[in-house]
Amino acid sequence: MFLVRRDFPVVRFDGLRNDLGRFFKDFRSDFGDLLPFEEHVFPALNVRDDGEHLIAEVEVPGFKMDDLEVSVMGDQLTIKGRRELLNEEGTTYHRREWSSGEFARTLTLPIDVDAEKVEATLSDGVLTITLPKAQTAMVRKIAVKGA
Repeated sequence: MFLVRRDFPVVRFDGLRNDLGRFFKDFRSDFGDLLPFEEHVFPALNVRDDGEHLIAEVEVPGFKMDDLEVSVMGDQLTIKGRRELLNEEGTTYHRREWSSGEFARTLTLPIDVDAEKVEATLSDGVLTITLPKAQTAMVRKIAVKGA
């Protein structure tokens, strides 16, 4: 006779996996600049401040202007794109690493921008978005006068 013991606890790894995922996500947010690697996010982007503008530079190799959409609403910058891969009839791929489909990235801008004056250009696979600072976000120097 075969006896099955039913009081043996079943270990659930889902909870452990979720806990570890949250731990490493928190760790990356606290120490991300110190880590030698980062989770892959597409497209990669940089945002810099030149004093009068925020400038977002987005890597979008192989995209055409018609494939991209940029919008600003309030303090949110949204970049959307779509890439279709060519499927040439009679072609066999031995390796295919280019991704296809749609993406959308939305980020909160650190300051107010003048949405009416935002410009976007595409050159050499880099989308450059120039976001002029709103007058309320500009540093205004005040002259100090003697009494």
